[in-house]
Amino acid sequence: MAANRRFFLKQALLTGGGLMLNVRWALASKDKKVYGKLEEEAEFNAYIKIDPDNRIELISPNPEGGQNIKTAMPMIVADELDADWSLVSVKQADLDTEHFTRQFIGGSQAIRLGWKALRTAGASARQLLITAAANEWSVPLNEITTKESYLFHDKSGKKASYGSFAMAASKLPIPSDVQLKKKSDFSLIGTSVKNVEGPNIVTGKPLYGIDTKRPGMKIAMIVHPPAFGLKLKSFDAESVLKKPGILDVFKVKVFHEDQEQTFFDTTSFNEVVAIVGENTWSVMQAKKALKVNWESFESYKIQVDRFGRKSIKTVPAGLESTSDSMSQMAEMVHKPGNTQRNDGDINTAFDEASKVIEATYSAPFLAHNCMEPMNFFADVREDKIEMIGPLQKPELTEQALSKRLGVPVEKIDFKMTRLGGGYGRRSYAHWAIEAALISQKVKSPIKLIYSREDDMTSGIYRSTYFAKYGASLNENNELTGFYVNMGGNPESPLYANRFPAGAVKNYLAEDWEIPSNITTGSFRAPRSNFHAAAEQAFLDEVAEAAGKDPIDFRLELLRNAKDKPVGSNNDYEADRLAGVLELLKAKGNIKDMKNPGISAYFCHNTYAAMAIDLEMIDGSPIINRVVCTIDCGQVINPDSANNLMEGAIVDGIGNALYGQLTFEKGVPQKSNFDTYRMIRMPEAPKKIEVFYVENNEDPTGLGEPAFPPVFGAVANALYKATGERYYQQPFMA
Repeated sequence: MAANRRFFLKQALLTGGGLMLNVRWALASKDKKVYGKLEEEAEFNAYIKIDPDNRIELISPNPEGGQNIKTAMPMIVADELDADWSLVSVKQADLDTEHFTRQFIGGSQAIRLGWKALRTAGASARQLLITAAANEWSVPLNEITTKESYLFHDKSGKKASYGSFAMAASKLPIPSDVQLKKKSDFSLIGTSVKNVEGPNIVTGKPLYGIDTKRPGMKIAMIVHPPAFGLKLKSFDAESVLKKPGILDVFKVKVFHEDQEQTFFDTTSFNEVVAIVGENTWSVMQAKKALKVNWESFESYKIQVDRFGRKSIKTVPAGLESTSDSMSQMAEMVHKPGNTQRNDGDINTAFDEASKVIEATYSAPFLAHNCMEPMNFFADVREDKIEMIGPLQKPELTEQALSKRLGVPVEKIDFKMTRLGGGYGRRSYAHWAIEAALISQKVKSPIKLIYSREDDMTSGIYRSTYFAKYGASLNENNELTGFYVNMGGNPESPLYANRFPAGAVKNYLAEDWEIPSNITTGSFRAPRSNFHAAAEQAFLDEVAEAAGKDPIDFRLELLRNAKDKPVGSNNDYEADRLAGVLELLKAKGNIKDMKNPGISAYFCHNTYAAMAIDLEMIDGSPIINRVVCTIDCGQVINPDSANNLMEGAIVDGIGNALYGQLTFEKGVPQKSNFDTYRMIRMPEAPKKIEVFYVENNEDPTGLGEPAFPPVFGAVANALYKATGERYYQQPFMA
């Protein structure tokens, strides 16, 4: 496959690669420093640097949060480069909007969007090396081969390292097109390569934002309102300023009232109290002793720019209780909602049905509970702002900080650390803004640290949801109608064009939303994590009513979607969704499971199917075995892919069985792991097996797609084990 120059440059603008060849095809020198490396080193583009000793440094552009992107992305470059992996080192890029785009975690898109740009980077550098060698040896280009960081000319017996031609190659014109490898020629892609961070992780090297230390650095913590619906009224700074180690206590306003906020600028409490001291212990003690008065706020409006779509968001007043909002949602699902899709005549289908199946489902607020609490280092000076910490969307955070401080982004330097968990929580970096404002006020480098309680009670939760499903069957037990009425507090989780849309003639999808001042945001596979749970549990109930095997029932619907699709907006490929179910049927040994729960779902461009076998022992679910089948196109690194699948499965099981956060008059009822139930090691599945569909598709994402189908599979397995349907999450409340 050839990639021409035009495609190459276009890809640079659209993906996480940032292949800015017009500025990056340059020599390193004393006058033109590049990433602070050797003068003799040749930098081919924003990804690749080769030194004379044949050492290769590959730059990993995207944040690393456990998805092993810091290994996978360089693997793609190295394969097309024909690099010897043992000579490769990997460096985490800083935020660098000049040479990279889309440097963020979100949507399981990094590999999918970076695939061709990363390959082109490696292939382009390899082509330059071949050209330099051909010029030096006076031989045709097509007579030179490469392998493991060496160039070969078999006819003359000549051999040279990449390093020996790196400088000469970097002086050559950019190739107008490069030939990418055939899939059959991959040497690294598709193999299990060990995590490049593994040795640092197991030896406790400082990798995380919370590890950051700088000379003269102070410690800061914040105090936020104890309830959603409250705001800061006053505080007694003198009550703690005389305590040992305390340097300052003051109010921080995160955003100006009239500041237009982007999608990820969400903050729960716009005014908080900052406490700054010499060490963590002193600040924690002062935080406990500080006397603060709070008051209710009135409803207010925020200007929002959601990726170019501008709107006014109203934040309601009041102190919300979960019991009240759940009752309100339970009423909403029985009323007509906003029609998002309407195929055929749903009313006639139900009027003429031989059987009608209906069920309602609900799910609570969930906290992200990253193992590394929110933290950030900031050093705000007149001439430069240095920011260090774990972020999912550093470029967007930089823009927000630039706007808040009134300084150009060129003065702000964001260094990305490894994330100790993200799952969407670190997309909303209000704490980084807080850190910068605190540093600016005290004129000192500071590290802001959230306590576990701060983190769990300061918002940006998974929304709480409610849904009603209905299905009609004719006398032949064929599905003739299907409807869903779904909504949430405060967002709807509905995907109106997902399966079984397109597979049934009469289909209705409605939704609604209830406003809330409890802040919510992205949570691993946003919205899909509930949509899949309810949909897949309901499909099993319908299959049972039709007297059909749950896998065969889904496959029957998918044949309808392929052969006689209804509508033109179906956002899944029926063949690929059927493919993961067929693979599950072939590889899962489901007949040997005691109580198999089945599900299948498409999201984030990837298809996943799941079979979970559990049994109830002394009232507790014991997960004996999980089989997961995935169609994610080309698998880059099977080891890391399996790790992602296993992590998503364990995470999904824990949230399905135990995850829950409730509110009483605006106050979160859980604040630490002594009350917020997480899955424990003995509760993890005894065995997890993952199988991948083999095809010629380009790679898609893996961080999120296996998470949503877990919930429905757990619900269906519980039904098999107990004879009772589980409609309300968490199932083991």
